[in-house]
Amino acid sequence: MRINRFLISVAFMLAVTGLQAKGDFVQIDGKNLVKPNGERLYIQGTNLGNWLNPEGYMFGFSRTNSAWMIDLMMKEMVGPDATASFWQSFRQNYITKKDIEFIARQGANTIRLPFNYKLFTDEYYMGETTGKDAFGLIDHVVDWCRETGLYLILDMHDCPGGQTGDNIDDGYGYPWLFESEKAQQLFCQIWQQIAFHYKDEPVVLGYELMNEPIAHFFENKDSLNLLLEPLYKRAVNAIRQVDTHHIILLGGARWNSDFFMFTDWTFDDKIMYTCHRYGGPATAEAIKDYIDFRDKTGLPMYMGEIGHNTDEWQSQFVQVMKDNNIGYTFWPYKKVDSSCMMGFDRPEGWDSVVVKYSETSRNTYKEWREARPNQQQAHRLLMQYAENAKFENCKPQKGYIKSMGLKSGN
Repeated sequence: MRINRFLISVAFMLAVTGLQAKGDFVQIDGKNLVKPNGERLYIQGTNLGNWLNPEGYMFGFSRTNSAWMIDLMMKEMVGPDATASFWQSFRQNYITKKDIEFIARQGANTIRLPFNYKLFTDEYYMGETTGKDAFGLIDHVVDWCRETGLYLILDMHDCPGGQTGDNIDDGYGYPWLFESEKAQQLFCQIWQQIAFHYKDEPVVLGYELMNEPIAHFFENKDSLNLLLEPLYKRAVNAIRQVDTHHIILLGGARWNSDFFMFTDWTFDDKIMYTCHRYGGPATAEAIKDYIDFRDKTGLPMYMGEIGHNTDEWQSQFVQVMKDNNIGYTFWPYKKVDSSCMMGFDRPEGWDSVVVKYSETSRNTYKEWREARPNQQQAHRLLMQYAENAKFENCKPQKGYIKSMGLKSGN
């Protein structure tokens, strides 16, 4: 695989070039983040969800909810070639320089970029195996962030083997990562590859090792939780072999909400923690566990995901986070309909054709054949979805943006 060739090249280049050049990076100062100029950095921004980690609900799907399910459904509906052409247009259109410029204009200072580990391997993903050019895609965002004054957090949203055990990790219903040595090796190797590529890039605020590990569904969740910190330490060690500058972000179990399994926060001098919250009362009491853990460690706490609520609730929770020095990035930046910064319309006929097929029972080839809509019509709708997702065709959700503590969508 490409990963093995990469490791050989890393060893050679480090031997030849020696220590990497020091840049102007965001630093940790107790519970705060500090910019290179010494000013405090309070994170405010959004997530580029769905772009490099498709989720079913952002297409209007419920039953077909992970990336591999979406891809399979589309291939059943229109065939592999048409599906690949859709994914190509989707990647080109969904996030562009205009989107990043818009986010910056609203007063945000940080973007969190979720991605699937498969982008860095030869495994099939979003219509491609080899030549996925993950660094090319992310490098564009880095360049756009540099031009607009934004910081970027890189978030491995979908890890080898699956780290969560639900649809959000694009896996198979169990956090196999924690029981697979092969998956753990790949996890660490990919992070080392990413860290080597961005070791001298100060626009990258940090590396978020995994999103929402270890859901609460499993009888052995307690024993799985005990495996989280050791794997984090292993990945941090792999990163530090090539990059000693960047902050590393560690999320808790059960949707980034439990931190009891962490016992050592002194093994690295550039780590911080990240939490998530959807729903519940918009009060400091609702995030007391996060605040208490932050105070115990003396390290920054960051709300990587929040949102999907009323404008009033979001405004109240933003004030709670500000009062308690917890920076945040709302989820997501863009999707069909609303509950985001930029919404776009479903193509006419989308629900009656594409969504209907996605919700139909498709357990046998016979069911595929009987449920399949007109392929030309379905492909046209897919391509129209990709067209509607362009910045020019999106609508700023001004109330939502204002509720984030930002501007009103100009």
